[in-house]
Amino acid sequence: MLVIVGAVVVFGAVLGGFVLSGGHLLALYQPLEVLIIGGAAIGAMLIGNSMHVIKGMISQVTAAFGTGYAKSDYQDLLVMMFEIFNIARKDGLIGLEAHVERPEESEIFKRYPKFLKNHHAVSFFADTMRVVISGAVQPHDLEDLMDNDIEALLEEELHPSHALNTMSDSLPGLGIVAAVLGIVITMGAIDGPPEEIGIKVGHALVGTFLGILACYGFVGPLAANIKFRVNEDMQYIGCMKHALLSFNKGVAGVIAVEFARRTLFADVRPSFMELEEACNEAKKR
Repeated sequence: MLVIVGAVVVFGAVLGGFVLSGGHLLALYQPLEVLIIGGAAIGAMLIGNSMHVIKGMISQVTAAFGTGYAKSDYQDLLVMMFEIFNIARKDGLIGLEAHVERPEESEIFKRYPKFLKNHHAVSFFADTMRVVISGAVQPHDLEDLMDNDIEALLEEELHPSHALNTMSDSLPGLGIVAAVLGIVITMGAIDGPPEEIGIKVGHALVGTFLGILACYGFVGPLAANIKFRVNEDMQYIGCMKHALLSFNKGVAGVIAVEFARRTLFADVRPSFMELEEACNEAKKR
Protein backbone atom coordinates (compact mmCIF):
# COMPACT_ATOMS: atom_id res chain seq x y z
CA MET A 1 0.00 0.00 0.00
CA LEU A 2 2.76 2.45 0.90
CA VAL A 3 4.42 1.73 -2.47
CA ILE A 4 1.31 3.00 -4.27
CA VAL A 5 0.97 6.00 -1.96
CA GLY A 6 4.63 6.87 -2.47
CA ALA A 7 4.33 6.62 -6.26
CA VAL A 8 1.31 8.93 -6.21
CA VAL A 9 3.22 11.45 -4.06
CA VAL A 10 6.22 11.37 -6.43
CA PHE A 11 4.03 11.89 -9.50
CA GLY A 12 1.97 14.55 -7.76
CA ALA A 13 4.97 16.55 -6.55
CA VAL A 14 6.94 16.41 -9.82
CA LEU A 15 4.09 16.91 -12.27
CA GLY A 16 2.25 19.33 -9.99
CA GLY A 17 5.34 21.49 -9.64
CA PHE A 18 5.89 21.38 -13.41
CA VAL A 19 2.34 22.50 -14.17
CA LEU A 20 2.36 25.21 -11.50
CA SER A 21 5.57 26.53 -13.05
CA GLY A 22 3.76 27.01 -16.36
CA GLY A 23 4.67 23.72 -18.02
CA HIS A 24 2.36 21.68 -20.25
CA LEU A 25 1.88 18.03 -19.37
CA LEU A 26 1.59 16.96 -23.00
CA ALA A 27 5.17 18.12 -23.52
CA LEU A 28 6.25 15.24 -21.28
CA TYR A 29 4.29 12.66 -23.23
CA GLN A 30 7.09 11.04 -25.22
CA PRO A 31 6.33 7.31 -25.62
CA LEU A 32 9.35 6.77 -27.89
CA GLU A 33 11.67 8.09 -25.17
CA VAL A 34 10.06 5.62 -22.77
CA LEU A 35 10.58 2.86 -25.33
CA ILE A 36 14.28 3.66 -25.66
CA ILE A 37 14.97 3.95 -21.93
CA GLY A 38 12.70 1.16 -20.74
CA GLY A 39 13.64 -1.24 -23.51
CA ALA A 40 17.37 -0.70 -23.02
CA ALA A 41 17.05 -1.10 -19.25
CA ILE A 42 15.12 -4.37 -19.58
CA GLY A 43 17.53 -5.65 -22.20
CA ALA A 44 20.52 -4.86 -20.00
CA MET A 45 18.84 -6.64 -17.09
CA LEU A 46 18.33 -9.74 -19.25
CA ILE A 47 22.00 -9.67 -20.24
CA GLY A 48 23.24 -9.39 -16.67
CA ASN A 49 21.00 -11.86 -14.83
CA SER A 50 19.77 -15.43 -14.93
CA MET A 51 16.13 -16.38 -15.46
CA HIS A 52 15.98 -17.52 -11.83
CA VAL A 53 16.91 -14.02 -10.63
CA ILE A 54 14.43 -12.38 -12.99
CA LYS A 55 11.60 -14.62 -11.79
CA GLY A 56 12.59 -13.85 -8.21
CA MET A 57 12.55 -10.13 -8.99
CA ILE A 58 9.03 -10.32 -10.44
CA SER A 59 7.86 -12.25 -7.38
CA GLN A 60 9.47 -9.86 -4.90
CA VAL A 61 8.26 -6.72 -6.69
CA THR A 62 4.72 -8.12 -6.65
CA ALA A 63 5.04 -8.90 -2.94
CA ALA A 64 6.20 -5.32 -2.28
CA PHE A 65 2.64 -4.13 -2.97
CA GLY A 66 1.29 -6.34 -0.18
CA THR A 67 1.65 -6.16 3.57
CA GLY A 68 4.64 -7.39 5.53
CA TYR A 69 4.73 -9.22 8.85
CA ALA A 70 2.57 -7.86 11.66
CA LYS A 71 2.79 -8.57 15.38
CA SER A 72 -0.03 -11.09 15.01
CA ASP A 73 1.98 -13.05 12.42
CA TYR A 74 4.92 -13.40 14.79
CA GLN A 75 2.63 -14.33 17.66
CA ASP A 76 1.08 -17.05 15.48
CA LEU A 77 4.56 -18.31 14.61
CA LEU A 78 5.58 -18.50 18.26
CA VAL A 79 2.36 -20.25 19.29
CA MET A 80 2.71 -22.70 16.40
CA MET A 81 6.21 -23.64 17.55
CA PHE A 82 4.95 -23.94 21.12
CA GLU A 83 2.32 -26.43 19.96
CA ILE A 84 4.92 -28.46 18.07
CA PHE A 85 7.29 -28.50 21.04
CA ASN A 86 4.44 -29.58 23.32
CA ILE A 87 3.78 -32.58 21.09
CA ALA A 88 7.41 -33.59 21.54
CA ARG A 89 7.05 -33.26 25.31
CA LYS A 90 3.93 -35.43 25.39
CA ASP A 91 4.61 -38.01 22.67
CA GLY A 92 8.38 -37.76 22.23
CA LEU A 93 10.20 -36.68 19.10
CA ILE A 94 8.66 -39.55 17.17
CA GLY A 95 5.30 -37.78 17.49
CA LEU A 96 6.62 -34.93 15.32
CA GLU A 97 7.44 -37.03 12.29
CA ALA A 98 4.01 -36.80 10.67
CA HIS A 99 4.03 -33.01 11.02
CA VAL A 100 7.51 -32.37 9.60
CA GLU A 101 7.37 -34.99 6.85
CA ARG A 102 4.11 -33.63 5.39
CA PRO A 103 3.67 -30.07 6.73
CA GLU A 104 0.83 -29.29 4.32
CA GLU A 105 -1.23 -32.10 5.92
CA SER A 106 -0.43 -31.19 9.53
CA GLU A 107 -3.47 -30.10 11.52
CA ILE A 108 -1.26 -27.76 13.53
CA PHE A 109 0.30 -26.04 10.52
CA LYS A 110 -3.09 -25.71 8.84
CA ARG A 111 -4.16 -23.43 11.68
CA TYR A 112 -1.43 -20.99 10.65
CA PRO A 113 -1.95 -20.36 6.90
CA LYS A 114 0.51 -17.47 6.62
CA PHE A 115 3.31 -19.69 7.88
CA LEU A 116 2.22 -22.53 5.61
CA LYS A 117 2.28 -20.23 2.57
CA ASN A 118 5.88 -19.21 3.34
CA HIS A 119 7.79 -21.88 1.42
CA HIS A 120 11.20 -20.91 2.81
CA ALA A 121 9.97 -20.84 6.41
CA VAL A 122 8.22 -24.20 6.14
CA SER A 123 11.28 -25.83 4.56
CA PHE A 124 13.62 -24.34 7.16
CA PHE A 125 11.47 -25.46 10.08
CA ALA A 126 10.73 -28.94 8.72
CA ASP A 127 14.31 -29.66 7.65
CA THR A 128 15.71 -28.53 10.99
CA MET A 129 13.17 -30.58 12.93
CA ARG A 130 14.13 -33.64 10.88
CA VAL A 131 17.72 -33.17 12.04
CA VAL A 132 16.59 -32.70 15.64
CA ILE A 133 14.45 -35.86 15.46
CA SER A 134 17.41 -37.82 14.15
CA GLY A 135 19.30 -36.86 17.33
CA ALA A 136 22.59 -36.94 15.46
CA VAL A 137 23.70 -33.34 15.91
CA GLN A 138 24.92 -31.32 18.88
CA PRO A 139 23.41 -27.87 19.61
CA HIS A 140 26.48 -25.96 18.40
CA ASP A 141 26.51 -27.99 15.19
CA LEU A 142 22.80 -27.41 14.70
CA GLU A 143 23.37 -23.66 15.08
CA ASP A 144 26.09 -23.77 12.42
CA LEU A 145 23.76 -25.73 10.16
CA MET A 146 20.95 -23.19 10.53
CA ASP A 147 23.32 -20.24 10.11
CA ASN A 148 24.62 -21.73 6.86
CA ASP A 149 21.06 -22.24 5.65
CA ILE A 150 20.06 -18.66 6.49
CA GLU A 151 23.22 -17.22 4.94
CA ALA A 152 22.66 -19.10 1.67
CA LEU A 153 18.98 -18.12 1.59
CA LEU A 154 19.78 -14.46 2.32
CA GLU A 155 22.33 -14.28 -0.48
CA GLU A 156 19.93 -15.90 -2.92
CA GLU A 157 17.00 -13.67 -1.95
CA LEU A 158 19.09 -10.49 -2.24
CA HIS A 159 20.05 -11.15 -5.87
CA PRO A 160 16.81 -9.60 -7.24
CA SER A 161 17.24 -6.39 -5.23
CA HIS A 162 20.86 -6.11 -6.38
CA ALA A 163 19.76 -6.61 -10.00
CA LEU A 164 17.00 -4.02 -9.65
CA ASN A 165 19.41 -1.58 -8.02
CA THR A 166 21.85 -2.04 -10.91
CA MET A 167 19.00 -1.33 -13.31
CA SER A 168 18.18 1.80 -11.33
CA ASP A 169 21.78 3.01 -11.55
CA SER A 170 21.71 2.60 -15.34
CA LEU A 171 18.55 4.65 -15.92
CA PRO A 172 20.12 8.16 -15.80
CA GLY A 173 22.74 7.04 -18.33
CA LEU A 174 20.08 5.52 -20.57
CA GLY A 175 18.13 8.77 -20.27
CA ILE A 176 21.20 10.56 -21.62
CA VAL A 177 21.34 8.03 -24.48
CA ALA A 178 17.73 8.89 -25.36
CA ALA A 179 18.54 12.61 -25.10
CA VAL A 180 21.58 12.24 -27.38
CA LEU A 181 19.47 10.44 -29.98
CA GLY A 182 16.99 13.30 -29.75
CA ILE A 183 19.80 15.82 -30.33
CA VAL A 184 20.93 13.80 -33.37
CA ILE A 185 17.43 14.12 -34.79
CA THR A 186 17.45 17.82 -33.94
CA MET A 187 20.71 18.36 -35.78
CA GLY A 188 19.12 16.85 -38.88
CA ALA A 189 16.57 19.65 -38.79
CA ILE A 190 18.95 22.44 -37.79
CA ASP A 191 18.01 24.55 -40.79
CA GLY A 192 14.34 24.55 -39.80
CA PRO A 193 12.44 27.29 -37.94
CA PRO A 194 13.54 28.02 -34.36
CA GLU A 195 10.24 26.86 -32.86
CA GLU A 196 10.61 23.45 -34.50
CA ILE A 197 14.18 23.10 -33.25
CA GLY A 198 13.06 24.12 -29.77
CA ILE A 199 10.37 21.43 -29.72
CA LYS A 200 12.84 18.74 -30.78
CA VAL A 201 15.36 19.81 -28.13
CA GLY A 202 12.58 19.73 -25.53
CA HIS A 203 11.67 16.21 -26.59
CA ALA A 204 15.30 15.16 -26.25
CA LEU A 205 15.57 16.61 -22.74
CA VAL A 206 12.49 14.67 -21.66
CA GLY A 207 14.60 11.52 -22.05
CA THR A 208 17.08 12.75 -19.46
CA PHE A 209 14.22 13.76 -17.18
CA LEU A 210 12.52 10.36 -17.44
CA GLY A 211 15.73 8.43 -16.78
CA ILE A 212 16.58 10.41 -13.65
CA LEU A 213 13.00 10.37 -12.34
CA ALA A 214 12.67 6.61 -12.86
CA CYS A 215 15.99 6.02 -11.10
CA TYR A 216 15.55 8.12 -7.98
CA GLY A 217 11.76 8.26 -7.78
CA PHE A 218 10.71 4.69 -8.50
CA VAL A 219 13.16 1.90 -9.35
CA GLY A 220 15.79 2.74 -6.72
CA PRO A 221 13.25 3.00 -3.87
CA LEU A 222 11.56 -0.19 -5.08
CA ALA A 223 14.91 -2.02 -4.91
CA ALA A 224 15.33 -0.75 -1.34
CA ASN A 225 11.81 -1.91 -0.52
CA ILE A 226 12.32 -5.50 -1.67
CA LYS A 227 15.64 -5.62 0.17
CA PHE A 228 13.81 -4.55 3.33
CA ARG A 229 11.22 -7.29 2.71
CA VAL A 230 13.98 -9.88 2.39
CA ASN A 231 15.44 -8.76 5.72
CA GLU A 232 11.95 -9.13 7.23
CA ASP A 233 11.82 -12.69 5.93
CA MET A 234 15.21 -13.38 7.49
CA GLN A 235 14.02 -12.07 10.86
CA TYR A 236 11.01 -14.38 10.60
CA ILE A 237 13.28 -17.36 9.94
CA GLY A 238 15.80 -16.16 12.53
CA CYS A 239 13.01 -16.20 15.10
CA MET A 240 12.46 -19.88 14.32
CA LYS A 241 16.18 -20.54 14.56
CA HIS A 242 16.42 -19.39 18.17
CA ALA A 243 13.36 -21.38 19.22
CA LEU A 244 14.61 -24.53 17.51
CA LEU A 245 18.07 -24.15 18.99
CA SER A 246 16.67 -23.72 22.49
CA PHE A 247 14.36 -26.70 22.03
CA ASN A 248 17.30 -28.84 20.88
CA LYS A 249 19.13 -27.92 24.09
CA GLY A 250 16.29 -29.41 26.10
CA VAL A 251 14.59 -26.18 27.13
CA ALA A 252 10.84 -26.35 27.79
CA GLY A 253 8.63 -25.25 24.90
CA VAL A 254 7.32 -22.11 26.61
CA ILE A 255 10.89 -20.99 27.36
CA ALA A 256 12.10 -21.89 23.87
CA VAL A 257 9.55 -19.54 22.27
CA GLU A 258 10.49 -16.88 24.81
CA PHE A 259 14.07 -17.03 23.55
CA ALA A 260 12.67 -16.49 20.05
CA ARG A 261 10.38 -13.65 21.14
CA ARG A 262 13.29 -11.69 22.55
CA THR A 263 14.96 -11.57 19.10
CA LEU A 264 12.09 -9.61 17.52
CA PHE A 265 11.98 -5.85 16.93
CA ALA A 266 9.76 -3.88 19.29
CA ASP A 267 7.10 -3.04 16.71
CA VAL A 268 6.33 -6.71 15.99
CA ARG A 269 7.22 -8.31 19.32
CA PRO A 270 4.24 -9.57 21.31
CA SER A 271 4.50 -8.93 25.02
CA PHE A 272 5.27 -11.73 27.48
CA MET A 273 1.68 -11.72 28.70
CA GLU A 274 0.23 -11.73 25.19
CA LEU A 275 2.32 -14.74 24.25
CA GLU A 276 1.54 -16.54 27.49
CA GLU A 277 -2.20 -16.05 26.99
CA ALA A 278 -1.98 -17.25 23.39
CA CYS A 279 -0.03 -20.34 24.44
CA ASN A 280 -2.56 -21.11 27.16
CA GLU A 281 -5.35 -20.89 24.58
CA ALA A 282 -3.42 -23.28 22.36
CA LYS A 283 -3.20 -25.81 25.20
CA LYS A 284 -7.01 -26.01 25.27
CA ARG A 285 -7.27 -27.21 21.69
